[in-house]
Amino acid sequence: MNSEILKLITPLSEDKIKKLRSGDTVYLSGTIVGARDMAHRRMVKAIKNGEKLPVSLQNETIFYVGPSPAPPDKISGSIGPTTSARMDSLTEPLLKNGLKAMIGKGKRSEDYKKLLIKYRAVYLVTIGGASAFLSTKVKEIKKIAYRDLGAEALYSITVKDFPLFVAYDIYGGDVFKLAEAGSR
Repeated sequence: MNSEILKLITPLSEDKIKKLRSGDTVYLSGTIVGARDMAHRRMVKAIKNGEKLPVSLQNETIFYVGPSPAPPDKISGSIGPTTSARMDSLTEPLLKNGLKAMIGKGKRSEDYKKLLIKYRAVYLVTIGGASAFLSTKVKEIKKIAYRDLGAEALYSITVKDFPLFVAYDIYGGDVFKLAEAGSR
């Protein structure tokens, strides 16, 4: 596996993500959207009803996260990824609206991987057990919509050198298959 270490700044246009390959390490900086299951359901419902979304998804990155409350002396509480496969059936409407990257943990469905190729988007993963460390990469976090959902609200999260791996690229590359092949 010939992987690179890349620094990227949001927003992530197709030009920026077309150089990514599964297995690459990425340090992401900029502002991303935090959203879990309930926020995804609300966004998909809004799209189906022709309503305006509370955020533009054009060239956006969504992090599947429900942050812990920040301790008094910290910007963010623990901030780790949630299992991503739960969002598979909710992803296509968001991709149609310009979403270019998703951050989470774990494998995704074959249908999901085909959507990434079709819409030229990437799936990035980070380490679930490192949520306290990941919180040190957060420079600002605030709820921006769906506040009634508590931890599942939509968040604006500004990060600096947030560590990620490219799991699925726009060409059908799959880091999980690379890992399986390497372990044989």
